[in-house]
Amino acid sequence: MHVFYSPIADGPMLILSQEESYHAVKVLRLRPGQQVVVTDGQGKWFEGELTEANARACVVNITRREEQLSRPFRLHMAVAPTKNIDRFEWFLEKATECGIDEITPVFCENSERHVIKPGRLEKLLVAAMKQSLRAYLPVLNPPVKLQDFLKKDAQGTKLIAHCGSGTRNNLQIVYAQGQDAVVLIGPEGDFSETEVKIALEAGYKPITLGDYRLRTETAAVTLCINLNFVNGLL
Repeated sequence: MHVFYSPIADGPMLILSQEESYHAVKVLRLRPGQQVVVTDGQGKWFEGELTEANARACVVNITRREEQLSRPFRLHMAVAPTKNIDRFEWFLEKATECGIDEITPVFCENSERHVIKPGRLEKLLVAAMKQSLRAYLPVLNPPVKLQDFLKKDAQGTKLIAHCGSGTRNNLQIVYAQGQDAVVLIGPEGDFSETEVKIALEAGYKPITLGDYRLRTETAAVTLCINLNFVNGLL
């Protein structure tokens, strides 16, 4: 069954956005009477019948409502956008499929990219949410400088993955099931020594992903998968 996204879903009927309606009518060629599924991105599923198939505004008559179970922990990842934006988009897509609650792009001293287009990234998150049959749309925060991000009062276990010197522990040593997590992943050139120092002073625990050097997006997805696995979600 085809899945659509509508952040506003009150009452016995809902109207799909122009973008979702165009996709339904012009791409999928849906017609009145066909069954569809809609999510509001906040945990709710709506099954219904397409009563009006208009490329500008499709109308869905809701016949069944269901709420997806909330996640047992909250995962917030602050990741430096990669020089090749396709790699960062790949991370967003895979993280959404695996399960993530909040994402903040952070610009670091060694960042090679300092501009992103949030509109395109939001569309990618919506598509990944629908494809993976999830009812929760991750929050994509505006990009910030890493030092500004570190000034915020983050809740949960705070982790930083880096390749620098000093003691770094495996994830299972510093993280316990059920705890919220805030994870920092740096750019291709890694965090600077100053940035690592500031993060540690802010309460972030240094972790390692092994002896091999991973790309930014690979490290981010690896930690996303590991944290969901520890919490029994993958």
